[in-house]
Formats: sequence, structure tokens, C-alpha cells
Amino acid sequence: MKVSNSLIYEKVTQLGFDQIGIVKAQKLDKEARQLEEWLNKNYNGEMHYMERYFDLRTDPTLLLPGCKSIIVLSLNYDQPKVKFKPNSPKISKYAVGKDYHKVIKDKSKQLIAYMRNLYGDIQIRGFVDSGPVMERSWAEKAGIGWNGKNTLNIHPKRGSYYFLCCILTDLEFEYTQSIKDHCGTCKRCIEACPTSAIHQDGYLLDAAKCISYLTIELKTKIPEEFRPKMETWAFGCDICQEVCPWNRFSKPTRVEEFAPNPDLINLSLSDWLEISDETWNKVSVDSPIKRAGKENFQRNIRFIV
Repeated sequence: MKVSNSLIYEKVTQLGFDQIGIVKAQKLDKEARQLEEWLNKNYNGEMHYMERYFDLRTDPTLLLPGCKSIIVLSLNYDQPKVKFKPNSPKISKYAVGKDYHKVIKDKSKQLIAYMRNLYGDIQIRGFVDSGPVMERSWAEKAGIGWNGKNTLNIHPKRGSYYFLCCILTDLEFEYTQSIKDHCGTCKRCIEACPTSAIHQDGYLLDAAKCISYLTIELKTKIPEEFRPKMETWAFGCDICQEVCPWNRFSKPTRVEEFAPNPDLINLSLSDWLEISDETWNKVSVDSPIKRAGKENFQRNIRFIV
């Protein structure tokens, strides 16, 4: 069933999303080859979940039988005024407020309920960085932005500080178009990455070298070679976004839940090392840092002091 885009666009705006693009569901043949090469080079490090559900990850019609379209939504999380004390560790902007999974899932569930009310018994399923969905590939195809040399999705008027959400459905729409890559000859992200995680030509990330991977995904000991390169990043890293010229156009988020938690950003390095279970539970509840767990977060702190 082919339906109008206008009602969906109106609801998406009402829910507070910043962008919407809709793309035809199809098998990602080119991306499948790239993913296979990436995995063969062990660029996924210990993220073995990236090796699972390969077919589902590259073919949305296997993930949702009868899938015809993918709705891609973006939600800005930029916090340009967030400041950490000189003796505090750095935490990625996306993690200083409430866990985005919960915020965006709530919004996407409202959109799905609205669409079911409009169109009846439809096949539809939403994903927020929580399943075998190649969000950035679909975002690029849908015109949300282009996938830049730092491998992040970038919009020429919004930068790259935004989350992505994909909704698979058996409905058909008028599809949006991709936009031009505007990275050009710029290599700021490549040159700024302290661990050389971004390939010299860009568009390829060795995640096993990325500070975000080392502080979040890696559950074992951080290799000693990275000690002088970590700066004071304890959870995630924003360097390749901080130096990106397109982020000068980024605007502060309008989402109240993403506002910095003062209990989180005001703790010093010594506070984190001595943190009690009670305080950890208080500052990590509904926060992305909960994913690391207290022990691994303190491992990160010890590594950078």
C-alpha cells in the first residue's frame, strides 16, 4: 500500500525529530561486501556481535518480511556548552544526559502507534541502535546526510551530532534522495585522531583502535600502547566530530532529556576512583555510561590518570 508522506512528516515534526528521510528497502550488496572486508580485517575488535546476523544486517526484507520502506529519523544531541572541570574525565556528548535508547524508543513507539492507527494492520518495526540494522547506510541513502571520512553521517546544515532511528515497514512512500558528499579534500578528522583509528584516506574505521571502542566496547585490558593517546577520555570520544568543519553549523539540542547531568560531569578523577556503589547507581541510572559498568569505567579512569 502506497501512502502519502505528509501525515508522517507532520507527526515526526510533532514528536521533535529533526530530520526524516524514506528509502526503498533493498539488499545492501555493496555495503555487504564492505562489511565482510571490515570484519575480515578484525576492525571490529571484540565486537563479535557484528559478525552475527550478517544476512539480516544487509537485507531488511529478512529482518521484516514484506518490508518495502525504511523511514530514517535523526535527533540532535549536541551540547556545545557542556564543560568538564580541569580535573574531571571527558565523557562523550551523547552520554552526558539520559540514555538515548529510551528517549528515542519512546518517540518511535508513538510514531508506530500513530501509523497503525492510520493504516491498520501493517508490518512495522523500529530500531534504535539495537538490532542488526545498518543505520548509517540507510541514513545516507535517505538523504539524512552523507557518511563522511570519519564514517559518521554528516548533514551540511546540521553537522553530525545526532542519533539515528530506523523504522522498517511494508508501506510504500515517495522516496527521498541522497545528498552529495561534501568532505572534499579535508582530512581534519584523520589527522586529529590520536590513535590513528581512521584510515589515511578516510571512510574506513579500525574500531579496535578507536577511543570509543576502547572505553565502552572493550571488556578486557586496554592495550598499553594507547595510554599516551587517550587524553582524558573515560567514556567515548568526540575528537573527530569536534574538528569537523561542518559541526560549526550544529545547533544545541532541544531535547531536555539530553541536558548534562551535573552529578555526572562534576565528578573529578579521584571521585570516580573512589565512587561507592550507591553513588554509581545514582549517576549511571538512565545513563549510557551504565553500559560500561562500574568496574570498566574505573578501569578507564585508572588508565588515563
